[in-house]
Amino acid sequence: MARLLVVHHTPSPHCQAMLEAVCAGARDTEITGVDVTVRPALSTTASDFLDADAYVLGSPVNLGYISGALKHAFDCAYYPILDATRGRSFGVFLHGNEGPEGAVRAIETITTGLGWERGAADVIVSGPPRAPDLAACRELGSVLAAVLMD
Repeated sequence: MARLLVVHHTPSPHCQAMLEAVCAGARDTEITGVDVTVRPALSTTASDFLDADAYVLGSPVNLGYISGALKHAFDCAYYPILDATRGRSFGVFLHGNEGPEGAVRAIETITTGLGWERGAADVIVSGPPRAPDLAACRELGSVLAAVLMD
C-alpha cells in the first residue's frame, strides 16, 4: 500500500484547521490504496520519510520562515533520506500573517536538495482560513494521495 506522510507543526487553531482539511482530502473515500500517516514535525524520523511515497508539509510562518519544528525534522532526517527519496512528490500548506516568501524559499531549498518534485500547488493563508482556503487544503491532500493510487 502506498503511504502519504503529512509532516506538520500546527500550534494555532488556524494551522490545525488547515491540517484537518488536508487530511480530509487525503482520506477521501474515492482514494483507495493509500495509507495517510500524520506526524508532528518534532516526532518525525528519517524512517517516517523513508517509509512514505509522497509528502505534505505544513507549518506556520514565523518571522518569515518555516517553524523551527519543521526545520528540525529536516535537520534530523536530511542525510539519511537524501538519496533514497529523490523524485518523490510533495505539497505544502503554510499559515502566516505576513512575509511567507522566506518560508517558501526555505522549503524550495530543502526539497530541491532532496530532489523532490512538487505534486500540487502550495496553499498559503494569511488570517483565519476561509472556506476557499480550506477547500484548497482539501484539494492539496487529495491530489497528493491520488497521485499514489494504484
